[in-house]
Amino acid sequence: MTTNRRLDEIDRALLALLTANAREPAASLARKLGIARSTLQDRLDRMERDGVISGYTVRMAAEPDAELITAYVMLSINPKLADRVVRALKAIPELRALHAVSGQYDLLARICAEKTWRIDEILDRIGHIQGVERTTSSIVLSTKVER
Repeated sequence: MTTNRRLDEIDRALLALLTANAREPAASLARKLGIARSTLQDRLDRMERDGVISGYTVRMAAEPDAELITAYVMLSINPKLADRVVRALKAIPELRALHAVSGQYDLLARICAEKTWRIDEILDRIGHIQGVERTTSSIVLSTKVER
């Protein structure tokens, strides 16, 4: 975000509504927020200009990964080999997300595959990447909330 202006309560409510449905008409959003449509449009324009909103996307009703097994993998890596590790992880098609994190581990990867044996193969592959020092993984059993 490149703005010095802080988001107010209306901005945060607008972002929550857009997160739920980015295609909701501006007039409907304005009604829900109790503001004029022109005010809503000004806020949208400002948040887009300031980089608060970087784009709009499609969220499918049936997620392609919904039937897949998901594993979250925490990785401790050698900082000198971080670029190499990230490149190697990007080459794994089942990698859905990779985050740098604080704390005991350096990276958090989300892996999705059709079978547990495939998750096991991917975990072995990750463990053999030069620069990966340690991993801990958790398989998702169910999703309680997803937005």
